Amino acid sequence: MLVAHNASGSHTRRRGRAWSKCPSPGLVASCKPPSPFSTSLSLLLAAPLFVSKPEEERKEEKPSTMSNSASGMAVCDECKLRFLDLKAKRSFRFIVFKINEKVQQVVVDRVGQPDESYDDFTACLPADECRYAVFDFDFVTDENCQKSKIFFISWSPDTSRVRSKMLYASSKDRFKRELDGIQVELQATDPSEMSMDIIKSRAL
Repeated sequence: MLVAHNASGSHTRRRGRAWSKCPSPGLVASCKPPSPFSTSLSLLLAAPLFVSKPEEERKEEKPSTMSNSASGMAVCDECKLRFLDLKAKRSFRFIVFKINEKVQQVVVDRVGQPDESYDDFTACLPADECRYAVFDFDFVTDENCQKSKIFFISWSPDTSRVRSKMLYASSKDRFKRELDGIQVELQATDPSEMSMDIIKSRAL
């Protein structure tokens, strides 16, 4: 290999027929290729920083698996069909529902025929067990107009089991949403809280 000196003090190397120019000896160190270590470090510093999300946000992203269990008991299809018959066809005067804990569903307990009275309805409610019920109440307004309203009654006597009271209370809203057409809601813990006078006052 031949090396020639030019007027500027730099060195010119000849490789074959090609001539290449190299900076002065003091700058030779800057011409060296970067070491593998420095290259890896540069790539590491240039890479985006990954920040782990807080635990609370990760929990929120997980799909809820408790929504069904927290929303109350399932509703048997017969409950909705019977209620539609009462509302649209007036096939029944009242319907009593109960929670069947074995199958985890609200089911129909008893239906009242159109000619049955309010006293017949209240006699169907057990003294020591909770129930849901709907009653189609006919009445005459002060303007002498014949009307009717569908009552939803949540029956929870004081003598019923604590577990039963809690179960009926937690499932009530879910069950009511399945019965589209309820106009008045009433809660009672003894017969005096659902007397005919109270029914009439709530209907007007």
